[in-house]
Amino acid sequence: MIIEKISQITSGSICKNCGSKNLYRFKEQRIRCKDCNERYYLKQLSVDLWTLYYFSIESTANKTSKELKLNYRTVLTRFNSYRRKILRYQEEHFQVLGGEIECDESYFGGRRKYLRGRSKANKIIVLGLLERKGKIYTTIVENVKASSLLDEIKIKSEKSSVFYTDKFKSYKSLQFFRKHIQIDHQERYVEGKNHINGIEGFWSYAKERLLKYHGVSKYNFILYLKELEFRFNNRKENIFQLLNQIIFCNNYRTLIVG
Repeated sequence: MIIEKISQITSGSICKNCGSKNLYRFKEQRIRCKDCNERYYLKQLSVDLWTLYYFSIESTANKTSKELKLNYRTVLTRFNSYRRKILRYQEEHFQVLGGEIECDESYFGGRRKYLRGRSKANKIIVLGLLERKGKIYTTIVENVKASSLLDEIKIKSEKSSVFYTDKFKSYKSLQFFRKHIQIDHQERYVEGKNHINGIEGFWSYAKERLLKYHGVSKYNFILYLKELEFRFNNRKENIFQLLNQIIFCNNYRTLIVG
């Protein structure tokens, strides 16, 4: 459906704004709609829509540049500008987490032989808070000291929540909250609600998807992390239409269904 509509718009068959077929064609692929008087260039519109589409299906910049016959740097610059807008959108629409919350930290970066878990050096440390049956929040932290983790958790979650963590010593400070349940995975299997499988699932999801980029710089890592958070939180939504709203302010209205 989306591909068909993009093809119709970029070929000049229907108006990008109102969907009308009543269009004037001018030189240099300029279009004017007779019904809504919208004016635009097909070439620019085509680049906008197809790069956004490939981004929405998680294509890499390298693959997208080959598919669309565009310069790799041009596509990468666009993709990172999308990620910056997603980051801003996430910050502006964040809602404090509540209810049952799983807390955990994970480590991202190059592989180090023989170093595992919290012993990994020179890694990017990410704290995650997963609201069960809700959304996840992720943030980069400098270290895993109790003060660093607790400060973030206090700001991003309701004090009345029930928190689930592993038995790492830094999480003991969560006793400050109403209820804190620590799970020792080495001693027992999951028992009822006492698990942090949800957030561990997100770490697997994130790391699997980051592999295809063959390394992300520390400078841009936050952009990729927040993109993955965004996709996870909106996995039941039409990602392309949501991105159209965030990145192009619904400029391509014909693509909005329902």
